[in-house]
Amino acid sequence: MARADAASASLRSDSIQGLAKSIAKPAYRRLLSAEPLLRRAVPALIIAFLITICVGAAVQVLEHRRQVAFDARQSVEALADQIALALDPPVKDAKGNFVRNAAALEHALPAWAASGERAILVADADGTIVATIPADQRQVGRPLLDLLGPTQPLTTFGAAAGTLEITLPGGAPAFATVRALRNPLGVVAVVQTTASALAGWRSGATLTITLSATTGFVVLILGFAFHWQATRAREADSIHDTVRARIDTALNRGHCGLWDWDLARGRVFWSHSMFDILGLPAKDDLLTFGELNALVHKGDIDLYELARQLAGGELQSIDRAFRMRHADGRWLWLRARCELARQDGEAGTHLIGIAVDITEQKDLIERTTAADLRLRDAIETIPEAFVLWDADNRLVLCNSNFQQLHCLPDDAVAAGASYEAVVAAGKKPIIRTTSVNDDTQEPGARTFEAQLNDSRWMHISERRTKDGGYVSVGTDITKIKQHEQKLVEGERRRVATINDLRQSQQALERQTAELADLAGKYAEEKTRAEEANQAKSKFLANMSHELRTPLNAIIGFSEIMEAAMFGPLGAPKYSEYSRDIRESGQYLLDVINDILDMSKIEAGGIHLAPETVELDRILADCQRVVLGRANEKRLRLATQVAAGIKFTADRRALKQIALNLLSNAVKFTPDGGAVNVRGRARGGMITIAIEDNGIGIPKDALHKLGRPFEQVESQLTKRHQGSGLGLAIAKSLAELHGGRMRIHSVLGAGTTVVVRLPLEASIVPAQEAAA
Repeated sequence: MARADAASASLRSDSIQGLAKSIAKPAYRRLLSAEPLLRRAVPALIIAFLITICVGAAVQVLEHRRQVAFDARQSVEALADQIALALDPPVKDAKGNFVRNAAALEHALPAWAASGERAILVADADGTIVATIPADQRQVGRPLLDLLGPTQPLTTFGAAAGTLEITLPGGAPAFATVRALRNPLGVVAVVQTTASALAGWRSGATLTITLSATTGFVVLILGFAFHWQATRAREADSIHDTVRARIDTALNRGHCGLWDWDLARGRVFWSHSMFDILGLPAKDDLLTFGELNALVHKGDIDLYELARQLAGGELQSIDRAFRMRHADGRWLWLRARCELARQDGEAGTHLIGIAVDITEQKDLIERTTAADLRLRDAIETIPEAFVLWDADNRLVLCNSNFQQLHCLPDDAVAAGASYEAVVAAGKKPIIRTTSVNDDTQEPGARTFEAQLNDSRWMHISERRTKDGGYVSVGTDITKIKQHEQKLVEGERRRVATINDLRQSQQALERQTAELADLAGKYAEEKTRAEEANQAKSKFLANMSHELRTPLNAIIGFSEIMEAAMFGPLGAPKYSEYSRDIRESGQYLLDVINDILDMSKIEAGGIHLAPETVELDRILADCQRVVLGRANEKRLRLATQVAAGIKFTADRRALKQIALNLLSNAVKFTPDGGAVNVRGRARGGMITIAIEDNGIGIPKDALHKLGRPFEQVESQLTKRHQGSGLGLAIAKSLAELHGGRMRIHSVLGAGTTVVVRLPLEASIVPAQEAAA
C-alpha cells in the first residue's frame, strides 16, 4: 500500500533513485539485484536444513541401536562359548561332585562373565536348572523350558539357533543363546535383558536428539530473525520509496532541481526536475563538466574558476544567481544554493544542493521597476502637488510640485525620510485652511482648502491607503476661488437689487430699465461665454500646433535611435527605451491630432471639400491602416460592401469617420474576435455599419458617447488608451455631411455603429455640427 501511495505521489519519482544508483558501490548494486532471490531462497534452505537434521538424527539413532543390539548379541554368544569351554569337561568340586551350585559355577567362570546384568543358567541332561549366576534359588530345580519357552528355536536347535530375542516369563524382552554340555550336564543358557543391553544406546540417543533439537531450534530462531529482518527491510524500502516520491514531488512542484557535482571526477548528477526546468529529456546518466559548462551563461558565472575555488578550499558553499540556456534557446534565471560534502569511503568531495527557477521573479522585478518608473514619471508630469507616505509616516515619493510648494531641498525628499524631518526641512506656506464638508468620504480621509502666503488657494485631498499609509494631492484652485468670489459678489448685488425693487415700488419704470439692463448684461455674458468657448477651442488648436512640432522631432529622433541609424546605442535597454519614447510620442501626437480636429470643428474651422468618392475604396484604405493591429490581436476582418457605390462627400472627412470607428472596433475587441464592415446604398442614403463582438457598452453609458472627451471607463479603471474624441469627431463629421451616427451595443456581446450619409451631401455649418 505504501508503495502504491509513493507511486501515485509523483509522476517522476526516479530522481532520488538515480542519485542512489550513482552513489552505491558495485557490490551493493549486485546485492540489491540478488536480494529478491535471497528472500525466497533462505527460508527454503532453512526448512531443508531442519528436515535434514531431523532425518539424520533419526537415521543415526536407529543405526546406533542396531549396532548396540548386534554388539550385545555378539557378547552373549562369546560368553556362552566361553562358559561351554570352561565346563568341558564338567567341573567338579572338592568332593568330586559335578557342578551343582552357583558357587562352584562362579569358581569355574571368568570374573567378567557375571557383569552386565546377565543370567547364566546350567541345566542337567533332563533340562532342570542346577545352577545360576547370579545365584537364584528360585530358579534352581525349575525346568529350563519354563524360562526359554517350549517353542523357542533355542530349545530345538541349541547353538545352531544363535542368539535370539525372547520374551521372559515376566514380559521383559531379552537376548538368549544356548550351548550343549557333556554329561552329566545338559546345556548352559546365557540370557541378557534388552533393557540392560541398550542402556548405553539410550543415553547416546538422548544426547543426539538433544543436540539435533537444539541445532534445529537455533536454526529456526535464525530463520525467524531473517524473516523479521527481511520484513523490516521491506518496510524500510517502502518508507524510502515514499520519502523519495515526496521529495521528487516537492522538487517538481517547486521548480527546483537537485545537483550533485563530483569535483574529483568532474561528473554532475541532475534530478529529473532539473531536466524539466531546462526542457531537456531526463536521464539518469551523469553529466560531464563540458556539457554543464555549455549550458551556463558565461557572463554570469565561470565554472572553471568556481571549481578551482572549491577544490582549493576557498569556498565551502555557494549561493548565486545565473542564467542557463533552455532547450528552445532562451535563457532562464536560476539561483543555486549548494554546499561541499564528503562521502564516507571516498577521497573526493561533492558539491550538493538545489537550483531554483527564478525567471518569473526576475521578470516581475523588471516589470515592477519599469512600472515604478512610469508611475514616477506620470506623477511628476501632473500639475498637482503629490506626496505618498507609508504606514510609519515615512516618505515614499513626491513630485517636484510638492517640493516647490514647501520649498524643500533635494536631500530632504529622499525616500524613507520621516514626516517630522520633511516638515522641519521645509516651510509652511499655508496661512489659512477651510474644511470641506463631504458626507460621502471614507473614514480617515480629509479634504480641505488652504490659502497660501502668495494668495493662491489649494484644494488638498488626503486619503488612507490599504497598507495604512496615506496619499495627499493638492490642486491649485485659485481661479475657481476668484470665480466663486465674483459669483458671491454678483449674488449680493442681485439680492440688493431685488430688495431695492421691493422697497421702491414707486420707481417701477426705473426698476424695469434696470431689469432690461440686467437682461442685456446676461445676453452679453452669454455671448462672452460663447466667445470664451470659441477662444478655448482656438487656444487648444494653437496649443496642439505648438505641441506637434516638438513631438514630431521626438518621434523622428526616437525612430533614428531605435533603428540605430548612426551606430549602436550600447545597452539593449536603450533600444527598448527608444521604442517606448516613439510609441508614447505617437500616442500623444494622435491625441493632439484628435484634439486639434475637435477644436477645429467646435471653432468652425472645418471646411468640407465635396467630391465624388467610391465607398468600397475608402473602406478598403481604412482597413489597410488597421490591419496590422488586427493581425497582432488575431482578429478576423470581414467586408461586405456593394461595388460601384459612388456619392458626394469630403474624402478626408469620410476616411477619418471610417478610420475612427474601425480603430475603436479593433481596440475594444479581445484577441481572436471579429470585426465586420458593411456598406450599402438605399433610399437616397449611404449606410456604413461597423460591427464587432468586443466588450460592449453598458446601456446607461450609450447616451454619453459621441460627446467630446467622454469615455465609458474612468481614468482609474480604464484598460484602453484614448482621448475619448474618436466617436465625437466621427459624429460631428457625419453631421457636417447632413447625416447622423447611431450606436447599438450589448455589454459583453459587442457593438454596432451605423453611419447614414446622404448621396448628395448637404453641408452643415461646423458650429451646428459641434453643438
